Amino acid sequence: MLAAALAALALVAWAWHRRRTRHRARIDALFDDALAAACTPAERIAAMSDLLRRAARRHHAGADRTTGEAWLALLDGPRPRGFADGPGRVLLEGPFRADVAQSDADALAPLARARFREWMGVR
Repeated sequence: MLAAALAALALVAWAWHRRRTRHRARIDALFDDALAAACTPAERIAAMSDLLRRAARRHHAGADRTTGEAWLALLDGPRPRGFADGPGRVLLEGPFRADVAQSDADALAPLARARFREWMGVR
């Protein structure tokens, strides 16, 4: 009886881990595919902004309508992450400028990925 209970517990733990791993892989693929489909740095920044807005709606009503400094503050949350005072500031105008540097998009990507994963429930 004890062996059956332990086997059932191990099976549940394995299924939980597998589900979590698959979820993490789907979220990462969603982010990576959106960036891969973008041809220019401005398009990459726009894709990251769109993904962040989609994820933000899961936790904050009206987040998709938040703009400017309020949007960056929402992205930062209670502790600074680099959106309001760092590479994330490119989200304000980057998607609308033709002369965005590749380095700006590259600097934003890890910040955006981390916040996207967090809001999508991946730790």
